Amino acid sequence: MSTARIGILTISDRASRGVYADKGGPAIHAWLSRVLLSPWEAVARVIPDEQPQIEDALRELSDIEACSLIVTTGGTGPALRDVTPEATEAVCTKMMAGFGELMRGASLKFVPTAILSRQAAGIRGKSLIINLPGKPSAIDDCLNAVFPAVPYCLDLIEGAWLETDPQHCVAFRPGQAKK
Repeated sequence: MSTARIGILTISDRASRGVYADKGGPAIHAWLSRVLLSPWEAVARVIPDEQPQIEDALRELSDIEACSLIVTTGGTGPALRDVTPEATEAVCTKMMAGFGELMRGASLKFVPTAILSRQAAGIRGKSLIINLPGKPSAIDDCLNAVFPAVPYCLDLIEGAWLETDPQHCVAFRPGQAKK
């Protein structure tokens, strides 16, 4: 079984300058380590909230680093510098609206301000890009909601094969799905 490459992209002005420690990227890494049974390796980056830099990083993780899954954290709110969804849409050929809808719905169970979140997801080549909020607890809530569909989505776009630990996440694949 080959090792899946997963991009973890933290988008934060302050974390990229070292003003505070990145908590979002490590939260994504910890969640994936808990859930994935198949071999994988992280390709992590921390960059500022600058749309051209976000677009460049997404292209690099998809096209050069060959990450089948790219998970971003940060830049999904309504603040002026929050441009992660715009950068994601600019580099994707297909947007996957259901991911954002489900993440917001899941988050609304915990905080009424989830309606302010603009999480998005899209496809670039053989990569699925998912935008998550920056707060570690919200990262868990959102990944718990959408990840059951991620392995099959990767199958459909000819990305890496991911197996999940059913004690943590039951991934759905139809009966005809083959490794």
